[in-house]
Amino acid sequence: MKFKLIKNSKTLSARAGEISTDHGKIQTPIFMPVGTKATVKTLTNEDLIKAKAQIILGNTYHLYLRPGMEIMEKAGGLHKFMNWNKPILTDSGGYQVYSLAKLREIDNDKITFRSHIDGSLHEFSPEKSIGIQRILGSDIIMSFDECTPYPCDYSYAKESLKRTHEWEKKSKKYFENSNNLYSHSQALFGIIQGSTFEDLRYESVKYLTDLDFDGYAIGGLAVGEPKNIMYELTKKVCDKLPKNSPRYLMGVGKPEDIIESIARGVDMMDCVLPTRNARNGALYSWNGKINIKNAQYKNDFRPIDPNCDCYTCKNHSRAYLNHLYRNKEITGLKLNTIHNIHFFLKLTSKARQSILSDTFSEFYRNFFNNYRVEKDNYLNNLKNKENYKKKYRNN
Repeated sequence: MKFKLIKNSKTLSARAGEISTDHGKIQTPIFMPVGTKATVKTLTNEDLIKAKAQIILGNTYHLYLRPGMEIMEKAGGLHKFMNWNKPILTDSGGYQVYSLAKLREIDNDKITFRSHIDGSLHEFSPEKSIGIQRILGSDIIMSFDECTPYPCDYSYAKESLKRTHEWEKKSKKYFENSNNLYSHSQALFGIIQGSTFEDLRYESVKYLTDLDFDGYAIGGLAVGEPKNIMYELTKKVCDKLPKNSPRYLMGVGKPEDIIESIARGVDMMDCVLPTRNARNGALYSWNGKINIKNAQYKNDFRPIDPNCDCYTCKNHSRAYLNHLYRNKEITGLKLNTIHNIHFFLKLTSKARQSILSDTFSEFYRNFFNNYRVEKDNYLNNLKNKENYKKKYRNN
């Protein structure tokens, strides 16, 4: 894997780059659709290609449990198993053990947990996580880490960070002493942790950059902390990271979070939000979120977004989508997901174009002038926007 920094925004910290892998190039900044169990829910590979998806995610924890590594290895890895010929990123499984496992015990060597499916007992260690990801054959793999919850006291965050650093060191050692199982190469990212404590985040940056990973992910900033804290720490961490390495903010997020993250120097983002919300009737437009299940759309024959050129918007109305959702028709879930994935990918594509044309500040302002931020995040985003206006009022 190679990363090329193409251009920095003249204002803010946004940047455009290009990641080269054996399965193709990735134009950054980029949103990555989540294909947890070797599928982006309701979509075919053709749907993803039409939406211009450049890279998708797979999940180590879920794929380890089902279908299992014996089947995955027989298939020739995740690319062949799902017949996806573009880049894939897999996470380490640490977050899913933290969030899903029925029982988990953590020591300095491993995590012991019970499957959320059948209660069977399993262990994940740095070596096992990397070994699974070798079998999956993803282009970008994550080192094994512990995701601390929010809120988290300082003493536990410091203890957890020390353990995570040891696990990531072991992950890199195992990665360097093992071989690719297939005909393409793999890259390893380190994951910066430290909860909401600035000194721990800086300590993590220093430790991991000294280990010299292929790229760096920022973990544990999408687990419930206030948005202003997430934005502030993202900016401070990005400022400390190497300029010639890709930066990946894990688990983000909502459209406003994506734009704020790009403004702070993030290159890659992922979230289940566009697919999960699509299945719950929540659709995204350049003016904000639409709850298509609401009665107000029963007689609305406009597309979801008149400025969208996805298959759904070109062929179907809000009234039709409202009808499908109310009648629990599977087709509606697919059409909703096509639109949301298209919107999220178009969002990062337009952000990239604005960086390349030196108009990112204008793009940033226009987005927030038009986009209705959800009420639960409104005050945090409003405060953040006002701070940016003060800082960049002359740009």
